[in-house]
Amino acid sequence: MSTQHLSEQEIIRREKRIELEKLGINPYPPEAFPVTHTAAQIRNNFSEETKDQFADISFAGRIMSIRDMGKASFAVLQDNTGRIQIYVKRDDICPGEDKTLYNTVWKKLLDIGDIIGVKGYGFITKTGEISIHVSSFTVLSKSLKPLPVVKEADGQSFDAVTDPEFKYRQRYVDLIINPQVKDTFIKRTVMINTIREYLNNHGALEVDTPVLQSIPGGAAARPFITHHNALDIPLYLRIANELYLKRLIVGGFDWVYEFSRNFRNEGMDRTHNPEFTILEFYVAYKDYFWMMNTTEALLEKAAVAMHNTTDVQVGDKTISFKTPFKRVSIHDAIKEHTGIDVSAMNEDELRAVCKQLHVENKPNMGKGKLIDSIFGEKCEHHYIQPTFITDYPVEMSPLTKKHREKAGLVERFELMINGKEIANAYSELNDPIDQRERFEEQLKLMERGDDEAMFIDHDFLRALEYGMPPTAGIGIGIDRLCMLLTNQASIQDVLFFPQMRPEKREGEAQAIQES
Repeated sequence: MSTQHLSEQEIIRREKRIELEKLGINPYPPEAFPVTHTAAQIRNNFSEETKDQFADISFAGRIMSIRDMGKASFAVLQDNTGRIQIYVKRDDICPGEDKTLYNTVWKKLLDIGDIIGVKGYGFITKTGEISIHVSSFTVLSKSLKPLPVVKEADGQSFDAVTDPEFKYRQRYVDLIINPQVKDTFIKRTVMINTIREYLNNHGALEVDTPVLQSIPGGAAARPFITHHNALDIPLYLRIANELYLKRLIVGGFDWVYEFSRNFRNEGMDRTHNPEFTILEFYVAYKDYFWMMNTTEALLEKAAVAMHNTTDVQVGDKTISFKTPFKRVSIHDAIKEHTGIDVSAMNEDELRAVCKQLHVENKPNMGKGKLIDSIFGEKCEHHYIQPTFITDYPVEMSPLTKKHREKAGLVERFELMINGKEIANAYSELNDPIDQRERFEEQLKLMERGDDEAMFIDHDFLRALEYGMPPTAGIGIGIDRLCMLLTNQASIQDVLFFPQMRPEKREGEAQAIQES
């Protein structure tokens, strides 16, 4: 292998690997290493009274620091649960005349970042630190790239994994160096499991629906397009799973849900990633009032499961997930924050208001998009505490049932928290004639150049014609909810591997040019 683009440290580590092999030590042994204890188990349970339980420890982890003291050394190993100190004494691991294992392997051929297995017993050092006294060690994986240097000062860690380009592209290094990053993702799993448990306990059925779809339905968004070679047809990565879940309601299931991986070919910023997770669920014989009550209870339970309280710190704000949440109609919200009543305005009047307020109003935007634009620019950011924004114009909601009392509106809400939409829910439209007319209106918007307008899904219309019961449905943005509940400012910090531009490798551009 060419070493042309390797750093000096990388070259030295490769040479050490060769030296290990010359000594008959496989730097990547095939045998399993039996682990009996974790770092957390030892730290949390060891004492003078319990030391007999830790007389025979088998532990594996990554070397995070080494302190050489001549004939003995201290090192810190890190496993999945945290870090623990080990004590390695030359004459303990090399009881005979041959001291190669300590003098050469341990002191010269191992590096920070290497993964080793140790056997020994627990003890407490003179400084009071719970540690492992090592009787033998095994090299399990030689690290060929050095970790970023970590410096400790005043109880804080300062390291090289702060550049977002590095953090998100090499998440595996970020997880090694910054334990709090792992904690965020553990909390994400706690959140999802709590939601899943709530739904299962209330009679919901978890299902799977297609990711590849012939029509990208269920939302207003620009899709990713691919091609199916065997069928010789274009297919779309799903932008939503709504229409498939509602087909299951038609088929006789009363409550279905899915944690759906969705894809939207749109912009990227601190709250948007082209690949994201949505929880959608649909419940027969319910409406959006029932859904508001259920959503409140669900999110309150998630907050308590993660923080043991309904009060969650988000930046410099304290957000309360204590039920009930505030409820405001979208027209009242606009009137409150702009002083303008848009409830009876037509498209031309709305466009004039947008110009007056310096709000985006492109020619291809219909009445619904214009109202949405006003709300997004002038109102959304005011809603820090959980608030249901309700009763949207019919033009904004092609899949939603018309309001039972207010002409021109639909029974829909969006849940706003910390100035961002977290959930979107409807009393679902189940009139197939009305639904067809709404789809046709979307088609007109598409012809005007709105590339986020919905396609007509003829099979979904056929399903509705068989009869769908009154249904409430919701989509909850799992990534954004996780941002809130883990106090993260960017969606990239709650995704293991957020989307990024292709990495430019040294020498790559020249090779492409020469080819």
